[in-house]
Amino acid sequence: MQRKVTKAVFPVAGMGTRFLPATKSVPKEIMTLVDRPLIQYAIDEARAAGITEFIFVTARGKNALEDYFDCAPELESKLERDGKHELLEVLRSTYMDSGAIAYIRQHKALGLGHAVNCAKRLIGDEPFAVILPDDVIAAEKPCLQQMVEAHAETGGSVVAAMEVAPSRASSYGVLDIREDMGSMVSVKGMVEKPKAGTAPSNLAVIGRYILAPEVMANLDRITPSAGGELQLTDAIAMEITEGRPVYGYRFRGERFDCGSKAGFLQATVAFGLAREDLCDEFSSYLQQIVSMREAAQ
Repeated sequence: MQRKVTKAVFPVAGMGTRFLPATKSVPKEIMTLVDRPLIQYAIDEARAAGITEFIFVTARGKNALEDYFDCAPELESKLERDGKHELLEVLRSTYMDSGAIAYIRQHKALGLGHAVNCAKRLIGDEPFAVILPDDVIAAEKPCLQQMVEAHAETGGSVVAAMEVAPSRASSYGVLDIREDMGSMVSVKGMVEKPKAGTAPSNLAVIGRYILAPEVMANLDRITPSAGGELQLTDAIAMEITEGRPVYGYRFRGERFDCGSKAGFLQATVAFGLAREDLCDEFSSYLQQIVSMREAAQ
């Protein structure tokens, strides 16, 4: 029987330079998608998957991220006095229990692998999840929950994967497939950002991982890249070379790259249209904009 996955690492130390000037004072993870910050989507997905311990790898300037999960007694009292009980429940859903959340500083930007390795002492010898909040996934069953259920059957390490156009494969870590079993693929290798035309498949890794505890030890052994960064992909690939299983999981859902401006806007439209309280008015506005553009042409 596989050990249950109850811990998740959230690497949130990045400076968010692609969203300047907004991220000059607001951490990227606090930027709102409709009316919830990106980090809340990640937390809700983790909770649905059974995660009970949340480990944030942060950096200087991320105090607003920490404050977001804290209690807000003055605001809570005002909502209570004003009879805004629905908003009060929304507010309380952002709180994290004392002891459920931990913050670790990554003092130097040395790559995703280094950020994950910062949580080594809190992970111990348990399998754990890694969630990149930039990747927001709309799914009937949350992506990480799908992966946890798959991991319970297979063990090993499981990475979320999606099909990408061959022309875009060089922007991702790409799986070299040993056996395709439908929603799951057995992996014999991983290539980080392959040169055009050299990708072993078009199955790309995105920001959800369930990793065996040995991956942490691998991060201490791998060689940094030319830029001095530790690549998480290299540590996962070492599992394969040492005979431990790695799988790719074709999740059911739509992924939005909210680390890019275009992806953030696309997610805003998709999530806005999915909201019953916004759909009619927002859809009407979008149709009006399209009609005006077509008329102008």
